[in-house]
Amino acid sequence: MDEIRNPFAPGAGSPPPELAGRESIIAEARIALQRVYQNRPAKHRILLGLRGVGKTVLLNEVRGLAEEYDHVVSFIEAPEDARLVSQLYPRLHQALRAFSMTESAKEAVHNSFRILRSFASVFKVKVGDVSIAVDPMKGVADSGNLEFDLSDLFVSVGEAAKSAGRAWTLFIDEVQYLKKRELAALITALHATNQKGLPVLFYGAGLPQIAGMSGEAKSYAERLFDFPKIDRLPADAAYEAIRIPIQDEGEAIEPEAIQKIVSITKGYPFFLQEWGFQCWNVTNESPIDVDDVDKATVEAFRRLDESFFAVRYDRLTPKEKEYVVAMATLGRGPYKSSDIANVLGVDLRTLGPTRSRIITKGMIYSPTYGDIDFTVPMFDDFLRRTKKP
Repeated sequence: MDEIRNPFAPGAGSPPPELAGRESIIAEARIALQRVYQNRPAKHRILLGLRGVGKTVLLNEVRGLAEEYDHVVSFIEAPEDARLVSQLYPRLHQALRAFSMTESAKEAVHNSFRILRSFASVFKVKVGDVSIAVDPMKGVADSGNLEFDLSDLFVSVGEAAKSAGRAWTLFIDEVQYLKKRELAALITALHATNQKGLPVLFYGAGLPQIAGMSGEAKSYAERLFDFPKIDRLPADAAYEAIRIPIQDEGEAIEPEAIQKIVSITKGYPFFLQEWGFQCWNVTNESPIDVDDVDKATVEAFRRLDESFFAVRYDRLTPKEKEYVVAMATLGRGPYKSSDIANVLGVDLRTLGPTRSRIITKGMIYSPTYGDIDFTVPMFDDFLRRTKKP
C-alpha cells in the first residue's frame, strides 16, 4: 500500500493517529485545568509507567489542552546531566513575559522578575541570551537553599498568573532524572503555591519508581499528587488503535491479523505503532492479513533490535550488561536480587552499586522490595534473542 499514506507513528513521543484507551486521563485533565483557571484547587499529577506506554504522548496532549484553556505553559524534559534550575530559568522568564502582557499584572510580574534574577544569581544560572534588566530582590529566593528559594520563586510566578487572570501549568517529563534535592524542592514549591491558593498546576511523567521517590522526598507528596498508572492498553483499545487508523485511510485489516498484532505487542502503544507501521508497508493490497503480520514482525523486530533496544543496551557498562543479561536468563520478571546474584556467581552484597547505576540510567526499577524488573517492555526478549544469555 502507499507508504506515504501510512498513518502509524512509531517514534518517541509521536502522537498516534488514534489515542485509544486514555479517555479517563484526558477527561481528568480537562477538569483539573479548568478548575485551576477558575482559581479552584486541583491535585497535581505525575503519570507513571514503563517505556513505550505513551506517557510523553499524554503529557503533550494535556499540554495542548492547557493552551486551549488559556494557561501559560512551561515544558521541561529533565535530562540526566543538567540542573533543574538551569532548565527552569528560561521557561519562567518566558512565562512571566506572557503574564506581563496584562496591565493588571505589571507590578506582580516586575516583582517576580526581580525574584527570578535573585534566584539565578544565587544558583549561578548561566542566563545566555535570556537576561533580566531589573535589580534582584534582596532577601527573597537568594538564601542558597533550593527548597526555600524555589518556593519563593513559584509563589511569585503564581501571584503574577493570578494578577493576570491566567493560570500557569508546569510540565516535566522524565521526572526520575531529577536529583533527590531537586525533587524535594519541586514538591515543596508546589505545596507552597497550593497553600496560597494560586492558579498553578503541575503535570509530570516518568518511570514507576517516582511515586516512592516522591514519598521519600516529602511525606505529604501522596496528598499533593495523584499518580495515574499508564500501562499497556486493554485488548479492546489496542484493537481499535490498529483498526481505526487503517479504516480512516480507506483500507482494511482482517480481525485475525489485528488479534495477532495485539498478542505479539502485548498491547504496548509504542509496539502497536511499530507493528501497524510495518504491516502497512509490507502489504501489497488491502486487506492486511495474518501473512502480512508475519512478514511485518520480522522487520519490526529487526528495527527494534537495531535501534530501540540496542541504544539502551549500549548505554550500559560491561558489568551492567552482565547484570541485565543475567536477569534475562531467569525468564520473565520481576526478578529476585538473590537469584541474579546466583546466576552471576557472586555475593549479593557486591551487586548493590551496579544495580543502583542501572536504576539511575532508567533501565531497571524495583516494583516491590527485593524485586527488580526492566523498565523497557520486551527487553528481556531482546536479550535472549540477541545476546544469548
